[in-house]
Amino acid sequence: MTDTLANPPKDAAREALLDALLSMQSREEMAALLADLCTPAELRAFTERLQVARLLDAGGKSYREIAAEAGASPTTVVRVARYLKDMPHQGYRIALDRIASAD
Repeated sequence: MTDTLANPPKDAAREALLDALLSMQSREEMAALLADLCTPAELRAFTERLQVARLLDAGGKSYREIAAEAGASPTTVVRVARYLKDMPHQGYRIALDRIASAD
């Protein structure tokens, strides 16, 4: 049985979403698309999770400190940590490495 989170079905609607995201050419365009696609709560959740991933990757802080700094729940910190460490798709890792190389 395959992990559907790691290997979601490749249907035409999902592929169109990925194409739309990849077609954005600036931060402003991406912000506009995300504002249309997501609720403010969803955008806050994405932002929070990425901040948690950055803090985990930097090291030196407890999960409790990371949760407080990112405004996240301890459950979110544990989940992001698990995805950073154990999950096969490694999306956080790819994003963090690319952000670091762009700095």
